[in-house]
Amino acid sequence: MFTRMLKLRLLNAVAPAYFFTATAVTFILHFCFFIPTLFPNPDTSPGGSKTLHTVFFLFLMFNALGNYIMTIKYPAESANETGVPVCSPHCSDMVDAHYLLNGRHFCKLCKKVILKRDHHCFFTGNCIGNKNMRYFIMFCIYTSCTCLYSLVLGVAFLTVEYSLSFENPLTFLTLLPFSTGYFFMGTISGLQLFVVLMLYVWLGIGLVCAGFCCQQVLLVARGQTWCQMQRGQLVDNHSPWRNNLMDVFGTRWILGLILPVQTVETCTDEMDAQKQD
Repeated sequence: MFTRMLKLRLLNAVAPAYFFTATAVTFILHFCFFIPTLFPNPDTSPGGSKTLHTVFFLFLMFNALGNYIMTIKYPAESANETGVPVCSPHCSDMVDAHYLLNGRHFCKLCKKVILKRDHHCFFTGNCIGNKNMRYFIMFCIYTSCTCLYSLVLGVAFLTVEYSLSFENPLTFLTLLPFSTGYFFMGTISGLQLFVVLMLYVWLGIGLVCAGFCCQQVLLVARGQTWCQMQRGQLVDNHSPWRNNLMDVFGTRWILGLILPVQTVETCTDEMDAQKQD
């Protein structure tokens, strides 16, 4: 258990660095290579293609980073419990968390008591619960959109800059092995190979975030959490799915779709505890 816990702590430190590195690389590729290559001529009007693509990309990036910050700014921890519960050696829970009572968990990575804990997100370095679930879901949505949009521009960049054709669906599947071979043969540049690698990174992150987001929305609508599913605990939730979504997304949910702002009133720990009973 000690070795596994050490691996989780290492992942908890490495994952945020990976996220910020991928974000910086994406930002540099967009404004130093993709936009100048795809739109070499300056726009003569504010509504030109170059301006629209730039504004759209900045909008996606702003919301992804904004909701990332909000997920950390509004943690799901309990402010009334500062003690560190000692887990039993025969604890049957997951190694990263210990179930207490009334939907509370003690996260061994955060070293805090979490209210209505869903899971521990290694990319944000904190637990996801009822207080920051909305920001986490929006973070996943905009991260997925940013990655898939970057994938499209990356494919267009390779088509324009290196005259690659993607008419054949198999081209993308064989792009990485062929590009790796051509790179070691000295046929293509390191930049082209790096962009090809980033295409697969963007595709993987985009699809994973999209799938994870759909799962989280479904759990929220059912009034369940990922922790409850892992423990095989079925929740007898009598609240309509609209009310469950409203508890997480708030009454100003439309505003939260386009801006990383607080749309849910912060509840006290007593109120949160009552919802778990």
